[in-house]
Amino acid sequence: MRHLLADMGAAELAEWRAYEQITGPLGGARGDYQAAVVAAAIVAVNRGKNQKAPPLGDFIPRWDRTRVRKSPEELFRQAMAANVALGGQVITNN
Repeated sequence: MRHLLADMGAAELAEWRAYEQITGPLGGARGDYQAAVVAAAIVAVNRGKNQKAPPLGDFIPRWDRTRVRKSPEELFRQAMAANVALGGQVITNN
């Protein structure tokens, strides 16, 4: 984290965090979804004649079991809180 903050300010880090919350995971987590698609396809073509294919969700690791859908406003508040916590400033145009 120290190296990341040396190259990226708190405001930019908060923006990336908010972006990921809106668009989905970046990096390794997105790879988990990609691997799940491949695994599900392999299982689907190799299942028995009368067996139902398991849903894609069965192949996706559950790292965080506290997922709660949040509004864009709540995500923004969290991003701003992270920005301040990392030493950034919140500048508004009022």
